Amino acid sequence: MEHIIFQHNGTLYFAAWSDGKIRAFSPETGKLLYEIVDAHPKSVTAMAATADCTRIVSGGKEGQVRVWIVTPSGNRMLNSAHDHKGLVSCIRMNRDSSKCVSSSEDGTCVIWDLERYTRFQMVIANTLFKCVVFHPSGCQILTSGTDRKVAYWEAFNGQLCRHIYGSHEGGINALDITDDGKYFVTGGDERVIKVWRYHDGRHVATGRGHSGTITSLRISKDRRIICSVSVDGAILQWDFAALIAQDIGNVPK
Repeated sequence: MEHIIFQHNGTLYFAAWSDGKIRAFSPETGKLLYEIVDAHPKSVTAMAATADCTRIVSGGKEGQVRVWIVTPSGNRMLNSAHDHKGLVSCIRMNRDSSKCVSSSEDGTCVIWDLERYTRFQMVIANTLFKCVVFHPSGCQILTSGTDRKVAYWEAFNGQLCRHIYGSHEGGINALDITDDGKYFVTGGDERVIKVWRYHDGRHVATGRGHSGTITSLRISKDRRIICSVSVDGAILQWDFAALIAQDIGNVPK
């Protein structure tokens, strides 16, 4: 299994698999409800769900981004785009699900219009993008990758606003932002999580505990918990308030 997401209403969850299938399960019983057999020709590597629980967007190892309608009566593909030339590493929705953004290891991030099913904007950088997220306002996106940077981009025109070095060594594989947009959290090859203030890019806290590379992390909606996952199989929970109380004021160089 490559990736997992819950529908916003909690009635089911989708799992992405290396065999190119997307499977939907009941969270209460674990029963397989249905599957999209030929979701992608290779591994399904990224997914995101719309807020109204009617569509999911998937990305594959081959670089395609596909939109699916998923209802109790059936599922079908609405659109397939081929703008990425490498593995799709992350897909995230904006707040109202009118747009989504996908990152790829080919060095591109694409913002998609989910009403017209067209490309809205693209950003390009000399890195293998690993993660991307919308600021809750929808005006900017944050990206991270193998170049050790966290970059701020204007969503409207794709211009780079600023970047900060978020890691002393190795790539940044995981990235999430708080629901109020005030903080974001990173994790990667350094095996630590770092909390940053969004508006000034200041590093305010570090969480140590992983012994392997961090591959994924998420912040809870209420900003109480950060959950991080590493390649050694560890899943750690962090007290967000306790972390930002550190306010160490260190900005990596």
